[in-house]
Amino acid sequence: MKEYYHFIGIGGIGMSGVAHLLLKAGFSVSGSDLKENRVTEELKRLGAKIFIGHRPENICDQSAVVYSSAIKEDNPEIRQARKAGIKLLKRAEALALLMHNKTAITIAGSHGKTTTTSLISYLLLEAGLCPTVAIGGILKNIDTNACLGSGEFFVAEADESDGSFLCYQPKYSIITNIDREHLDYYRSFENELNAFRDFLNRTQKDGCVFACTDDLNLKKLLSDYKQKSVSFGLDEPADIYAKNIELNGLSSDFDCYLKDKFVSRFHLALGGRHNISNSLAVIGLGLELGIDLSSIRRTLEGYKGAGRRLEIKFKSDKYLVLDDYAHHPSEIKATLAAVANLGARRKIVVFQPHRYSRTQLLLNEFADSFEQADHLVISDIYAASEQPIEGVDAPGLLKKIKEGHPHKQAVYLAKEKITGYLLDFLQPGDILITLGAGDIVKVADALAEKLK
Repeated sequence: MKEYYHFIGIGGIGMSGVAHLLLKAGFSVSGSDLKENRVTEELKRLGAKIFIGHRPENICDQSAVVYSSAIKEDNPEIRQARKAGIKLLKRAEALALLMHNKTAITIAGSHGKTTTTSLISYLLLEAGLCPTVAIGGILKNIDTNACLGSGEFFVAEADESDGSFLCYQPKYSIITNIDREHLDYYRSFENELNAFRDFLNRTQKDGCVFACTDDLNLKKLLSDYKQKSVSFGLDEPADIYAKNIELNGLSSDFDCYLKDKFVSRFHLALGGRHNISNSLAVIGLGLELGIDLSSIRRTLEGYKGAGRRLEIKFKSDKYLVLDDYAHHPSEIKATLAAVANLGARRKIVVFQPHRYSRTQLLLNEFADSFEQADHLVISDIYAASEQPIEGVDAPGLLKKIKEGHPHKQAVYLAKEKITGYLLDFLQPGDILITLGAGDIVKVADALAEKLK
């Protein structure tokens, strides 16, 4: 009898990717979630049994139950699995099992993981290496977040949010940056730094680490690392770096140098200096693997983006509507900087805070994140399975923003009122950007439909 895996929260982007790979590999898969979505429909088409709602009776004769950090110990399916003696696996543990006998490439970092993982996945596909990939977003070039390949490489986004990225022992590791993030789990930034140090040290001795030394915390960790490494960056001295940067709206051009030797000029189908930094890691890995420059150039030029990463939802000669996953102050600043040269009459930003704990821990940083927004709409906090924290809410964030920036045009609106408000407020020449890791994308989609 073949192994049978059950996923609690199978509709999530990370969980669905692992389920997809197991199905393609010939395993039996079931899963539960609170509601159906595009992902659960696709998994059902591939042969998964999907339950709507978490119930004890969904657990029967599975070999293992896979769960994400969003699932609490009192979940009825977790409790039933324990009662039945069924093995429980974190998502990363299931992914690590799939990596067995593959050459693993893992991408970690507080910001930029999904874009970097997507670019690396596309590079290996473009180079004909037939990789297996697991991405935390939809790679538009293949219209999925996961695919099972016949080649030796396994590319995976390594989620540090619950420490589970320490399940991997990759041959190649990429770290984009380390920021004050997920402190509800780590409790202190020092603990978070130590986890990233452990992640570095789990890279195989005959492999290579690629790390961005523009991030001073990461630079310090890399200086203590004794095995093979390649540094990349835009500002600090690095092994691989960019010069003669041109930012052209939502794309960019730059010269790449490795060890002070000119490599090539690249056109990147992404805007923003942060994305040039991400692409340097991709170029560095490609050169390390012996991939030809023409394949690397084609990858950067032909990349269609990842879902919810500066994704164009509507474009006309009057309006541009973008959606982005940015939900941390550093990400918000980088995203707004990336659209600064688009020549907008006004940049109108709709922000949905993500998690009460993050909003509370980074309140001051959030208050200073929207300097480049001409008009700001704050919506209610997306709980993401958290319980509310007394005194932490969207109006409180708006008040904090106004305290530090009294002239900032900013309002609070419930999500259901935002689309109508924007239709009245938008003027030709405006750019509208929805930001957040929750469901604020629905506002961008609704507005795009109205504008069409």
